[in-house]
Amino acid sequence: MSAVVLLSGGLDSAVNLKRALDETEVALALTFDYGQRAAGREGAAAALMCRMLDLWHRLIQLPWLAEISFSALTRREARVPQVTEAQLSEAEVTTGETGKAVWVPNRNGIFVNIAAAFAESLGADIIVAGFNAEEAATFPDNSAEFVGAVNESLALSTRGRTRLLSYTQELTKREIVQLGREIDAPLGCVWSCYHGGTDHCWRCESCARLARALHEADSWEWFHRERIVP
Repeated sequence: MSAVVLLSGGLDSAVNLKRALDETEVALALTFDYGQRAAGREGAAAALMCRMLDLWHRLIQLPWLAEISFSALTRREARVPQVTEAQLSEAEVTTGETGKAVWVPNRNGIFVNIAAAFAESLGADIIVAGFNAEEAATFPDNSAEFVGAVNESLALSTRGRTRLLSYTQELTKREIVQLGREIDAPLGCVWSCYHGGTDHCWRCESCARLARALHEADSWEWFHRERIVP
C-alpha cells in the first residue's frame, strides 16, 4: 500500500505524514500555495519535514484560488480574527466570525481531487489528510461525512479506487500532539499560524488551537525546545 499525503506543514498534517510513513509507503507529499498569507512558511515547513524523513515533496501553485476567494487568508486587506484559548469553546466565535473569515471556497475538495490525480498516476492507494474532531465542528470539509462523500466520488472518478483517510479524524488537538510525540512526528518544525511572520502570532484561531493543545498535553516548553523555524 502507498499514499499521497496532503502536507500543509501544520500540526495535523505533520502527524498524519509520520503515521502514514509508519503504516505504509509514502509516494509523495503535496503542499499547496493558493496565495495564503502563510504560503512561504507552510511550504518551507513541509519541505523541511520531507527532507528530514527523506520523502518526495512537491509544491503546487494555485494562484487562481486566491483570485476568487474573499478569505482573510488570501486578502491582505482583510483582518484575520484574533481568538483566545478560552474563546475556542464558544461556538458563536469559531463557527461564526473566525470560521467565515478564513473560509476558502472548496479548498479541501480541490486539494483532495488534485491529490487523487497524482495518486492514480503513481499507483497510490490512499490520500492522507490532516483532519481533526475540533475543526470538523467549524469546517465541514474536515468532517467524517466529508471523507465518506469524497470516497463515494473517488470510487467513480479514479480507476484505482483511491480513497481518502485521516489518521487523526476523531482526535482532538491535544490527542494529536500526544500521538505526534509518541510516534516521533516532526513537530518541531510545524507552521500552524495563519500569518507568515518570523514566528507564530499566537493570536489567530489556528495558533490558539495549537497553544491550547500544547498546554493540555504538557508540551508547551517541549515544543519550544524542539522548535526549528524553517
